[in-house]
Amino acid sequence: MPSRRLCALALALPAAVSVYGQSPEWGQCGGTGWTGPTTCVSGTVCTEYSSSYSQCVPSTSTVTPTSTAPVSTPSSTPVAGNTLTYTGVNIAGFDFGCGSDGTCNPTGAWPPLTQYYGMDGAGQMQHFTSTDGYNVFRLPVGWQFLTNGVLGGDLDADNMVEYDALVQACLATGASCIIDIHNYARWNGEIIGQGGPTNDQFAAVWTSIATKYANEEKIIFGVMNEPHDIPDINLWAGSVQAAVTAIRNAGATTQLILLPGNNWTSAETFVSNGSGPALLTVTNPDGSTTGLIFDVHKYLDFDNSGTNEDCVTNNIDSSWAPLATWLRENNRQAFNTETGGGNVASCVEYMCQQIAFQAQNSDVFLGYVGWAAGNFAPTYVLGEAPTQSGTTWTDTLLVASCMAPIAGAQSGSTGE
Repeated sequence: MPSRRLCALALALPAAVSVYGQSPEWGQCGGTGWTGPTTCVSGTVCTEYSSSYSQCVPSTSTVTPTSTAPVSTPSSTPVAGNTLTYTGVNIAGFDFGCGSDGTCNPTGAWPPLTQYYGMDGAGQMQHFTSTDGYNVFRLPVGWQFLTNGVLGGDLDADNMVEYDALVQACLATGASCIIDIHNYARWNGEIIGQGGPTNDQFAAVWTSIATKYANEEKIIFGVMNEPHDIPDINLWAGSVQAAVTAIRNAGATTQLILLPGNNWTSAETFVSNGSGPALLTVTNPDGSTTGLIFDVHKYLDFDNSGTNEDCVTNNIDSSWAPLATWLRENNRQAFNTETGGGNVASCVEYMCQQIAFQAQNSDVFLGYVGWAAGNFAPTYVLGEAPTQSGTTWTDTLLVASCMAPIAGAQSGSTGE
């Protein structure tokens, strides 16, 4: 979730540059509106991917994934009329009590289920699938809730009964269900694999989760929500690798696994901050990359924090176009598992355009998941929870106008 008091500062900083005024390896070096360095450090070449984005690529780079990602084979150009594989909504509640420092109070979790005195998350998901045409839900949960606050501990049986009730309600709709550990690459302020929990401890919780859901083909494993301020991106890739290996070795050999990068896994900086190149090294135990999808987030407000009602951009030139090019270059795919805006006209305009662009590039973008429904009140600035009167559900403005597949935004205009 966009719990980011530091996010505005993080995103206000330009892409890292060397002391000599040159862009680093994989850094941006040109494009529409670019005011930074236009030359690259030694050993790299400023390569134009499109009129909107150029990047410093190693002059000897021949990076190629060991296998293609699933669902479709990336093509070379956007195609009007394409549709996204996944469209959905985050069903929040089990992540309540979590801060962006990875401090999650297990007692702060609020199951979005009526039997636990929450909102009717099950009814929301039934409405979203049967009426709006959605087919995926992301179910964020704090790591501490899963183990009842014990680092390295087993899944807590009582807590898992509650969380599994939401998972089963999701599966009952026929939709795919993303299990998302919502800890920002941390446990109580300490970074996984870099002074905090060990990679073995991180792998252990994923072994337990994957063992439980190994035979559920519609489960998607979201390795970690929004890592940020990670000192060493290559060490983080090693932590992600540990989780992937654990999931596959637990018997979940065919489901999608979502790989997140640094800087709140922002789509805009996924490549330039080194996340993309580092995560290219993550593989399945057999050396393939089948089912390994990059996890990216992007909001439409002025600081990409997801905390403001108004939208100011469709993110196409700054984020989606350059990322699409890079994904095609590397024969990989990404999934936008958090995006959203307020229920106002500006967000209707820009969100519809963003969705249209993603659909036109559905060979590399699997889909989007809006933030958020579940236990959020109707007054929540990014609320997507429908209101219920008797047996009738009414969607929010943004859902009805853009986010819901039946709204038709995928075949609409990109505004360009």
